[in-house]
Amino acid sequence: MGRVAWILLVGFVFAVPWEYSLDAGEPWGNVARILGIALLLVVVPAVLMRRGMRVPGALQWVVLGLYLYFACSYIWTIDPATTLEKMRSYFQVMMVVWLAWEVVETPQQLRTLLRAFVAGCWVLVILTLMNYASASAMAAEQIRFVAEGQDPNDVARFLDLGFPVAALLFATDHRWLARMLAICYLPAGLAAVLLTASRGGFSGAFAALVGSAMVLVVWRPRAASMIFVGLAVMASALWLFVPADSLARLLTIPEQIASGDLNERLGIWVSGWQAFRQAPWWGYGAGTFASAAGLGATDTAHNTVMAVLVTGGLVGVAIFSAVIGAVVRAAAQTRGLVRMAMGTLIVVWAITSMAGSVEENRVTWLLFGLIALAGRFETEQANSMARVFSGREPEGAAERVYAVR
Repeated sequence: MGRVAWILLVGFVFAVPWEYSLDAGEPWGNVARILGIALLLVVVPAVLMRRGMRVPGALQWVVLGLYLYFACSYIWTIDPATTLEKMRSYFQVMMVVWLAWEVVETPQQLRTLLRAFVAGCWVLVILTLMNYASASAMAAEQIRFVAEGQDPNDVARFLDLGFPVAALLFATDHRWLARMLAICYLPAGLAAVLLTASRGGFSGAFAALVGSAMVLVVWRPRAASMIFVGLAVMASALWLFVPADSLARLLTIPEQIASGDLNERLGIWVSGWQAFRQAPWWGYGAGTFASAAGLGATDTAHNTVMAVLVTGGLVGVAIFSAVIGAVVRAAAQTRGLVRMAMGTLIVVWAITSMAGSVEENRVTWLLFGLIALAGRFETEQANSMARVFSGREPEGAAERVYAVR
């Protein structure tokens, strides 16, 4: 049963970046939801059979606390039906933090999950490029291209999070095919981000690529310089590949910042702040941002902190801050290239969360769970982490690269 759980977990991680592009409809939902439920049904009896679960880490405890708090918000919510639905949704996206903790046992398995995530990001790149290829022939006026069923901002965010993982795998993986797919993802992923014309996603991509460059420089400075030259040539070619109107939208970032409107987000945040002032401590209940702020049913906060602030109040923000603290602590427990990659992931997540309500995304909790695993293995299996994530250097040099602080 443990083998089945592992296969399902790898499939789940692979499917998360492009989950919305393959949806079976109600009651099944998208591919990641189906695999997640199957994984849960396998892991629970496996834990019972071995007569006990693994001792939870700090992240697992605070995530449980956050979920229970939002579940309790049903008592005071202004929209019981929406809160009840969010209780189910939050369980489905947050459970991976515990499932990965139970199933993954070695740094080698963690590396496999990182490979699966980058492979899933590649699927998202291909689907986005396919949309561009088909749309360019039929609708010349289209300026935002995205995989079927996906939101452009979500796609850009998911692709951004793949950059530091790809850089880490290129520097440390021992399989040449995995390394080639990892390094080629950088220009391909950037092309897909540009095609989405997501301004928040482009800002996140800049931070992600800077962090990825730092990983490569620390890995091998001379080799990194050659890689940068190649990537620079590819990046220059992208300006000819991406439609001018898409690039023009990205170039309006300074204008949006100067105007203070931020594509009408400022008005949404003002409405959210006014709602928060009426219920500052406990909030209005999970999933009630639109109702509390007086917005349309399909509107979102477009800011993770604002979403939690309105729906969970200061108490919810405090618990969510503890979640972020646990993730940062886990990343700080790692060393060398792993620490740089995990730190970049957190920074990119923070940047993209300022323009989106990402507390509801599976990818958020998946990456939090993977970072927690990296911290756990550093404390439990430091030697194995050094062997797996030190790169293809001679034994002594590899350990020095991994131990850089």
